[in-house]
Amino acid sequence: MPDIPTLDPAATLHFVINSRSGSQDGDGTRATIEAALRAAGRPGQLHVCEPADLPRRTAELAQQARETNSAIVAVGGDGTINTVAQAAHTAGCALGVIPRGTFNYFARTHGIATDVAAAMAQLMGARPEPVQVAAVNERLFLVNASVGLYPDLLEDREVWKNRFGRSQWVAIWAAFATLFRAQRRLTLRIGLDGAQREVKTLTLFVGNNRLQLEQVGVVADQRPDGARDNGRVTAVMLRPIGTGALLRLMWQGAMGTLGEADDIEHFEFQQMVVRAPAVAGARRLKVAIDGEVMRMKTPLDVRVLPVPLFLLKPAPADREVPA
Repeated sequence: MPDIPTLDPAATLHFVINSRSGSQDGDGTRATIEAALRAAGRPGQLHVCEPADLPRRTAELAQQARETNSAIVAVGGDGTINTVAQAAHTAGCALGVIPRGTFNYFARTHGIATDVAAAMAQLMGARPEPVQVAAVNERLFLVNASVGLYPDLLEDREVWKNRFGRSQWVAIWAAFATLFRAQRRLTLRIGLDGAQREVKTLTLFVGNNRLQLEQVGVVADQRPDGARDNGRVTAVMLRPIGTGALLRLMWQGAMGTLGEADDIEHFEFQQMVVRAPAVAGARRLKVAIDGEVMRMKTPLDVRVLPVPLFLLKPAPADREVPA
């Protein structure tokens, strides 16, 4: 493991805000961040970036943070946090998070408050700690990655959010709409522990966030020592089933008993290779990574990365208990 990055409290913190992410102006996010910095006497700069410019700009700021013993801070939902985390991981600098998403699984897992003022208060006393990250074809993910039905669900959810606003209820109703028209089956060849197998599935979901997996009942509750990283991620495969069975599974997920369902298979792994038979010459699969949908070349190499991400985690006494 590389050395934990040094954090100089006099160095400028770089806050990255996606200009298209939520209502950063309407909810007073920027004003709250600036007020917290003034109250703590900490230097900081806010960088509002267009989505197309976000990867390049975050890479520059992460390298600058590394050179000045500072940190880069993601302000936004899972997609924005993922992009900033990718840059921080590559540069080896510390990452801070001010969550502004719908579910905020990554932040909540590590005890970071979802209220901006509270998250800023935690950030002022936070120190870098290593946390586990995984990747698909070197594209980092913090929460989950998936192919099949789940990327379709995310695309539909974004359409619903644009029409009806961002809320958990909108996300839930969008999921119902997707399930009612779910028909596409995937045939995948999976390489795991030196063995190959062919599976037919509606979706292959890989979770790197134990809080999310615990809430739907796929993995056991948090271990008594409080640790959430174990060097492995969890794959969940959904066998081809009808709409009625899908709705029952959705209910079981809401009740935290998804792992008991007969139509679900789940297992942990460190590395898995996923191949799909080429259809009409296509060699790409639609993949969802931390809420962002993209097409990636196959085979997909899914693995836990040997180098951790260094997250600015609140002091233990300041961490919020995930609900």
